[in-house]
Amino acid sequence: MRITTLVENTSDNENLKCEHGLSLYIETKNHKLLYDMGQTDLFYENAEKLNIDLSAVDIAVLSHGHYDHGGGLKKFLEINKKAKIYLSKHAFEPHYNGDKYIGLDSSLKDCERLVFVDDELKLCEGLTLFSCNNEWCKWDINSGGLSVIKNGEKIPDPFLHEQYLLIEENEHKVLVSGCSHKGILNIIDWLSVDTVVGGLHVSKWKEDSLESLAKMLNFTKISFYTCHCTGVEQYKLMKQKMNRLHYISTGDIIELK
Repeated sequence: MRITTLVENTSDNENLKCEHGLSLYIETKNHKLLYDMGQTDLFYENAEKLNIDLSAVDIAVLSHGHYDHGGGLKKFLEINKKAKIYLSKHAFEPHYNGDKYIGLDSSLKDCERLVFVDDELKLCEGLTLFSCNNEWCKWDINSGGLSVIKNGEKIPDPFLHEQYLLIEENEHKVLVSGCSHKGILNIIDWLSVDTVVGGLHVSKWKEDSLESLAKMLNFTKISFYTCHCTGVEQYKLMKQKMNRLHYISTGDIIELK
């Protein structure tokens, strides 16, 4: 399995630009996947520089309905003519950060290549999507000021639009999560995995909370490859308490054999 970071908030490669967002290109034994599409067309520009042909992608997944993960959806539909895009049935609901609209381009919601997922969907052998919306949260979900409009009223976002990709290959169980808004401790309690790739959404957490989380995650023996909404400084602090925490920037590659 090979995972290439097409877009992330940071870049150590002078040839690759970065933006606030996330896009991952994943190669398994049988599939070429795109997981999230960043904020703009940058995921495509970086893919070209990395000699990755996104027109050959056969499965695309949108982790949740925020612009920094689905802003490149229109571009992907233009360059790739075959892949279905799997996203939550709640993905096109109106999402906000304060007064700022942070949702998806609603003009795309009727595209016939979009597949709206409920709570769980097995894409094929070794690839399964989960929303875990019916699971009990051992740890409270903090909306962090993010909201969604329901029945004409703005309410704290319960993140029903978020889904996770489980990849099972070569005895690995890899969880790919865009932002882990429902709480990484809840998610790894619901899904048994050995590796997590994605954001942890702790960039606004205080130091004592980060240290506590790091200690609990370290105890799990799971390997974490994090990015984006984790925050660079927050990562550095957590790294002091974790043996298996790594940061992936734009252009970085994870290889699991």
